[in-house]
Amino acid sequence: MTQRASPLLLTSPALAVIGVFMLVPLGYGLAYSLLTASPYGGAELPLSTEGYVQILFQRDFDDSLYFSPTYLLILLRSIVLAGLTSVISAALGLPVAWFIASRPARWQGALLFVVTLPFWVNSLVRTYCWVLLLRDQGLINMALQGAGLTHEPLPLMYNDGATLVGLVYNFLPFMVLPIYAALERLDPRLIEAAHDLYATRRRAFLRIVLPLAVPGMRAGALMVFAPALGYFLVPDLLGGGRSLMIGNLIQSAFTSGRNWPFGAALSTLVTAGVLVFLVIAARRGRVEATP
Repeated sequence: MTQRASPLLLTSPALAVIGVFMLVPLGYGLAYSLLTASPYGGAELPLSTEGYVQILFQRDFDDSLYFSPTYLLILLRSIVLAGLTSVISAALGLPVAWFIASRPARWQGALLFVVTLPFWVNSLVRTYCWVLLLRDQGLINMALQGAGLTHEPLPLMYNDGATLVGLVYNFLPFMVLPIYAALERLDPRLIEAAHDLYATRRRAFLRIVLPLAVPGMRAGALMVFAPALGYFLVPDLLGGGRSLMIGNLIQSAFTSGRNWPFGAALSTLVTAGVLVFLVIAARRGRVEATP
């Protein structure tokens, strides 16, 4: 009896944390999404699905519904930007992680500290640094004009490109660390054996290093895509009103829009979509790991 109960006792703290910090907020969000928006903010009875209807439809002057793709386009932009953030972070994170993993052990700790150093600074401050770099009177435009390469400031701010740069900068460490964890266990004798068999550096990297880094890249993609999808600080500061993402739409619904059921419906759908994506990725990884 004690041996059967011990696994449950060991996992009970994790289950309690998941229940308190995940299931309870999700339950509150689902409950608010099924209420009616109050004219002065918040939500009230009776129950309604209007929050979900507003995602696809808008009401005309005669209260009839018509299809509106506005919010779907914002969701699509969010998915594309989050996906590009994952791809670019993987392309940049793989060589960085391989460089750290291939250094002597005494240097790896210092290099990992450099990678995680941005986390010691508030994300708002770090994002404002990019505002100072990308604005019309910023360092980049001033340098280009000073070198005679441009005659007027380039539009580096308030577009999808600036948003993508900010997202990659904020979430790149989440990609580097899992890849490093996968490559850190690589036996150097495998590389030596590949060179003994006349493999070039490129072939050794593609045939040995890259396949071993794939699990770390997959884990990093999950850690980057999920938070980048709902991030609202970077699009708000670097994208402005021209590069809205789903996080900005949710924040606007709860604040200036005073439509809590709509914001809760968006949050519920995005969270459910991310959970489905995580479950599919976990099952796929489990199937690939099965011999």
